[in-house]
Amino acid sequence: MTDTLNYPLLIDNAMRGVVREVLKLVHANGLTGDHHFYISFSTTFPGAKISDTLRSKYPKDITIVLQHQFWDFKIEEHQFTVTLSFSGVPEKLVVPFAALTAFADPSTKFGLQFQQLDMHDAEIISASNDENFSSVSAPESEGSAEVISLDSFRKK
Repeated sequence: MTDTLNYPLLIDNAMRGVVREVLKLVHANGLTGDHHFYISFSTTFPGAKISDTLRSKYPKDITIVLQHQFWDFKIEEHQFTVTLSFSGVPEKLVVPFAALTAFADPSTKFGLQFQQLDMHDAEIISASNDENFSSVSAPESEGSAEVISLDSFRKK
């Protein structure tokens, strides 16, 4: 019997969601205070895009720093895009959240380590991120379903 509840994968997925939300906040508000991020990711992960020059220097993984100078910052559901300067040369990076291996904000002594995912695990993460967990479907009765907002159960 196969265990369908892969808790380590579920936890990793939740932690990647934390990184995505942090980056969304930075995209909307900029970096405040002393916040800055060290983000490590696998350069060989499918969908990770870096220049051939960077790939030759970092064939397996790379750690980037988001602090003072970064441009074209875009956050999507499954990846983020950013342009950074490497030795004075601007380089556009595309980083799937599934490719992350570590995330740290030294200003708050916060850090996360991620499992190395294979493509099967990445597909599971992708599928679970595509589901909408903000609503609950009631059991079907007589061919109809009702969607109930969780807000209706919260105390006001």
